[in-house]
This record gives sequence, structure tokens and C-alpha cells, in this order.
Amino acid sequence: MHPEHHFWKVGDGLFSLGQKRGGRVHAFLVDDGNELTLIDTLYDDDANYIVKVIQNIGRNVSDLKNIIITHAHRSHLGGLAALKTLSKATVWAHEWESDIIAGQRKAQAIPFFPRRPFRTSLRVWFPFQFGLALGLGRHTDCEVDRFLTDGASVGPLTICHTPGHSPGHLSMFWKERRTLFAGDSIATWPDLSLGWPAFNLNKLQHWESLHKIREFDPEIIAVGHGEPATGEQVAQLHEKIRSARPDGLP
Repeated sequence: MHPEHHFWKVGDGLFSLGQKRGGRVHAFLVDDGNELTLIDTLYDDDANYIVKVIQNIGRNVSDLKNIIITHAHRSHLGGLAALKTLSKATVWAHEWESDIIAGQRKAQAIPFFPRRPFRTSLRVWFPFQFGLALGLGRHTDCEVDRFLTDGASVGPLTICHTPGHSPGHLSMFWKERRTLFAGDSIATWPDLSLGWPAFNLNKLQHWESLHKIREFDPEIIAVGHGEPATGEQVAQLHEKIRSARPDGLP
């Protein structure tokens, strides 16, 4: 594997695929013993790395039956079009995000100016914030096959609509593995946080979504940027959510 990428087995049937580019972005491969479901598709357009991971765990790309997109930001969409062509998998997303994924509409604009804490913002978030604000880093357009709503199921996953980061942002819960896939509602890189401040478009919705996903009481929280949270990190995130304010201020 290229040093840009890494993957590891989080637990039975659960694999974390990471990439430095795109802000330590992560995708997650779920194997329920029958078919594969992929949550997000990293930054790279060619999807070669994801295909290699599937092969490395002893499966074929044709075993990939579902691709779920948490939201329509480039870091999570890179390999989608290529993977759909290679695997013929069904692409799932919230309806609000679908025309952005298909290239028919730009993603909702985010604020241009850095947010607190300013040192971290300028060093880490601002390059992505700047690119997104200017509409840079286009993904390859891809049609969404099926729309997801709150409470729906895909494979072993229960869907939870968690707007705030974007209006159609989705999270999902794998009950048997007590694993919550939080997308960009939560981040563990560059530190443990309730998402990247400048990227949460609606603070009240984000706050409401955090309390909604907290009720699942997960043991593992898999996030869009950074490694999955386990153990004490999960307890810390529960406390951060409990004490968070709906206006997004500390």
C-alpha cells in the first residue's frame, strides 16, 4: 500500500480505510458475512486503494453491494463513480445530497473566514475550508440510486438523519457491533471534537443531531476525519455532547 493510505480491522467484519489527503479522511467497509457495504469512498478518484483492500480481505469487488455516502463533500466522494462502475453496487444517500453527488448542484457554501481556535483553524481546517468555499476539488459526478431517510436500513446498518454539518448528512448504527458511523458530525483529528467548527452549517441542527446519535450508546464511534474513537475517547465524546451548547459555542 502507498504510505498515503492505511487500513486496519476495527472488529469482526469492520475495516477502517484511511487517507492522509482530504484531512485524514476515512471510509469504512462493513462485511456482514454475506455482502459488503462501504461507507464513503475517500478522496482518490480511481478507487484503486479501496479495491485492493477488498481483495486483501479475501473478497471481490463484485461483493460490494452497497455504497452509502454520508454527505456530498469531495473528501468522501472521490472514488464513488469508479467504484459504482467496477462493482455495480447500489449508491445510497439522502435526497438533499443526491444532486450535488450527481454534479447538478454545488455543495452549500461554508464561511470563508477561519473559526476558533484560530491557530488550529489556520493550520488544519482552513485549507479545506478555503477550497470548499471556492468550489475547488470537484469530484467525478455519479448518480445516486436510492434515497435514505431516518430509520431506514442498508445491510446491517440503521440509518440516522443527522443534519447540521450539511442538510442531508447521514449517520448509521450497526447494532450487533455497537458501532456508530458519525460521518463528519464528530472528528478525532486533529483532536477529539464535535466536528470541524467552520464546516457545521447549522449549529442548532448539529447540536440536535449529536444528542440523537448519543442515544445509540455506541462502544465505537467511526468518524469521517481521524481514527475511530474507542474506550475512554467515547466517554469523552459523550461528555462533550452532554455539555455542548446549541449555538455551537464552547
